[in-house]
Amino acid sequence: MSGGVDSSVSAALLKEQGYGVVGVFIKVWQPDFMPCTWKEDRRDAMRVAAHLDIPFITLDLEKEYKKEVVDYMIDEYKKGRTPNPDVMCNRHVKFGGFYDWAMKQGADFVATGHYAQTCVEDSLLHAELLKGEDDNKDQSYFLWMVTSEQFSKTLFPVGNIEKPKVRMLAKKFNLPNAEKKDSQGLCFIGSIDMKEFLKHFINEERGNVLDEQGEVIGHHEGSIFYTIGERHGFIITKKTPDDAPYFITKKNTEQNTITVSHEKKNKAESTNIALKNTNWISNPPDVNKTYQARVRYRGELYEVKIETKPNNEADIIFVGEGDIVAPGQSVVVYNSMVCVGGGIVV
Repeated sequence: MSGGVDSSVSAALLKEQGYGVVGVFIKVWQPDFMPCTWKEDRRDAMRVAAHLDIPFITLDLEKEYKKEVVDYMIDEYKKGRTPNPDVMCNRHVKFGGFYDWAMKQGADFVATGHYAQTCVEDSLLHAELLKGEDDNKDQSYFLWMVTSEQFSKTLFPVGNIEKPKVRMLAKKFNLPNAEKKDSQGLCFIGSIDMKEFLKHFINEERGNVLDEQGEVIGHHEGSIFYTIGERHGFIITKKTPDDAPYFITKKNTEQNTITVSHEKKNKAESTNIALKNTNWISNPPDVNKTYQARVRYRGELYEVKIETKPNNEADIIFVGEGDIVAPGQSVVVYNSMVCVGGGIVV
């Protein structure tokens, strides 16, 4: 229970359905240069637990979060890659430290407020991951690293409900946080300016902004702070009054340069994407089958073929035009409503 509406309604629904529910607040690491919000969130979660008359526990996973989410994210940015910390948060914190702890306590299931669904297979030890009913809130993209066995012991009580109805249920249950706004941004920490966050751990290094012909037309604070497609945060010195906006199309961390263009690149230059650290939740993809893939949360779905390889590697082949990707991003594969799994762009 994070203190937010989704996990609070989840707890209320489970109790209504007859489950023995224990509310668990996960305490994670927070930087000392940001406002401390965990105490307020914990207080909200405690109030909901008291209102529902269920036990409440605080679980300290500060070390796990710092190592597996924050340190991983910083290290990836230092290498010029674009990581997805929320994916790692689910794998190592919610379905790592918390899941393992809950199973050791004798829990039959863990439950979260994710907008996703599961479908248990014939064997009760395996389950498929499905998209959430609400397309605008579906969070299956962030769950591709969780295993089928873990999903067989996981409940997503709001996964089959659209967000407006979840808000209505919060009021119906008279939850004390029914009007609380949804959290945005980095898992647990919330809304942050990523560049400003990273500057506390990575030194700025001024570099050149290049146009598509390789001519220097400006400067930036360090190529590792930028991602493909951005249009802010760098300075263009060679410009005219009627210049159109520039978008980042490439970056070279070794030379500390970024290349920009007036034309935003929306399509991949190559039809193939190499993946590492793949996880296929239920069954490996069929090489002869066409799937759908998404390279960013709530991004467009593209038709793809998949060739699996040894050592948890795979190639994604776009059937038509593909989306532009950056190393470190998660590519998540779907078969209609079923999330097949995914991998990290090499």
